[in-house]
Amino acid sequence: MQLKKLNIVAIGGGHGLGRVLSTLSFMQGQLTGIVATTDNGGSTGRLRKRSSSIAWGDLRNCLTQLVDENSVGSQLFNFRFDGQDELGGHNLGNLILYGLGQIQSRPIDSIKLVRRILRVKTPVLPMSESPTDLMAFYPEGRCKVGELSVDDMPIMPKNLMLAPLVKSPEQCVEAINKADLIILGPGSFLTSVVPPLLVRDIANALKNRRGHCAFVENIVAENSPAAALTLDEKFDWIKENIGCLPIDSAICHDQNTTSERVRVIHHDLACEDVKHHHDKAKLIEALHKCLEGINPVTPLKLANAN
Repeated sequence: MQLKKLNIVAIGGGHGLGRVLSTLSFMQGQLTGIVATTDNGGSTGRLRKRSSSIAWGDLRNCLTQLVDENSVGSQLFNFRFDGQDELGGHNLGNLILYGLGQIQSRPIDSIKLVRRILRVKTPVLPMSESPTDLMAFYPEGRCKVGELSVDDMPIMPKNLMLAPLVKSPEQCVEAINKADLIILGPGSFLTSVVPPLLVRDIANALKNRRGHCAFVENIVAENSPAAALTLDEKFDWIKENIGCLPIDSAICHDQNTTSERVRVIHHDLACEDVKHHHDKAKLIEALHKCLEGINPVTPLKLANAN
């Protein structure tokens, strides 16, 4: 079985999910991205403070990762304003999505329109169409609210939840139900990987999945309390917080990483130019290696990664 024959869902946020979607962009309609929408920093955070909305930044990043970076559409949606005025620091793509969100009845409708503009064939879905924030609880009960506060915590939170609780779009559940391969990560554990898992509809769909779920570990330690956790400690934390461990295997760059919970696939993943980025061809090799333990897989032409 080749990757091209599979239905694949990639779940996460930030630059990590964008990298996975860019790597697998040749899958087009057989690939679906489910994006975290809890960011409260930068341009996105400023727009969320202006009026209640989902976080558009990671959605915009994922959409532009699915088109040629030199295209007019990519340059338009990635353009960032300079200066100290009201527009300074804002991303034009975020403003466009935010504006469409004020016009369209649903965020998914706004995303579909942008997909048509950019000619993106891969569905990109928000984990929820309703605004929500991360709420993290210290072991003694104190709490922090918002992604920025969570990543700055000095210790790992005991619990993480969404406030308010939200539902996922039906399209997210449908994509997971029909997926042959589900990819979680890479990215910030607490603020990119975990938020979609806190949506009960998504967690239940993953629990009842028929496809194989692979966790892609970061290449270098992240700047958050999760950096101190072993792979199994991350998995135990997920299980304690969502009630199940929806992961079958882990793809790790570090040859010394082990797990008693899932099968670990060790593979060099580092990009030659930017060491903390996952190399596209190497990531496809690792996914191919991951699937070899499940079904017979024929060699995949790495040219598909370009």
